[in-house]
Amino acid sequence: MDLQIEGKVFLVAGASRGLGLAIAEQLSLNGARVAIASRNAEAIFVAGRELAERTGNLVKAYVMDASDGASITQWVADASRDFGRVDGLVVNAGGPPLGQFDVFSDEDWQAAFNLTLMSAVRMVRECLPHLRKAGGGAILTLTSSSVKEPIDFLLLSNVMRSGVTSLAKSLSKQLASENIRVNNLIPGLIATDRMQSLDRAQAAAKGIDIIEQRHANEQNIPLGRYGEPLEFGKAGAFLLSPAASYITGATLVVDGGTMKTVW
Repeated sequence: MDLQIEGKVFLVAGASRGLGLAIAEQLSLNGARVAIASRNAEAIFVAGRELAERTGNLVKAYVMDASDGASITQWVADASRDFGRVDGLVVNAGGPPLGQFDVFSDEDWQAAFNLTLMSAVRMVRECLPHLRKAGGGAILTLTSSSVKEPIDFLLLSNVMRSGVTSLAKSLSKQLASENIRVNNLIPGLIATDRMQSLDRAQAAAKGIDIIEQRHANEQNIPLGRYGEPLEFGKAGAFLLSPAASYITGATLVVDGGTMKTVW
């Protein structure tokens, strides 16, 4: 399938590794120009250099802290200046800390709000003028299965990511007449560093080996395995592309059939 994105410009947050990088790679492999960002300077510059070498297309790396509004503003300003346009945005930020209700203070709640929900608000706010100038485009938020089926040890994520999903749905209606599509993408258990960290935390809580924890998780996946970042990246690139031109306000799940919800 031709994604029709050759020469288009996409801003991808949280792209030094994992799911963000997987989407950036698929966009770049299909001819797009990509502005990737992360708060980890060393990691994002290495990722940018290696991605450009793999794909042969223009990739620029930027340092951006998703919890800092000024940093987001600077990233979008720099990227739009360097590339001359913006055709799409991937909203992505690190997840809030693990834990259940009793362990979190007001400061914890505020930090999660700022990192997860307000980062999405700020990224969209900064990119919208550029998308409008380009005559349309696409916004994709990377969220979590917790927005459909809350996860016991991810309370902060349950709450904040649900807000991001609602934001995307609301924006999809508001921006449709401007040819700007807005969708959500939910990963299931994808074999990333973040997933390994979650497996390690669960294993420690149960007093078992991390390999045993992963095997237990895989038993609950109908396809019987963790997903690969490549598989998730392809789904993200599709939703951002004109090949998905009649899809907006949707939440796509890439989880090997794990979720039980029917909506």
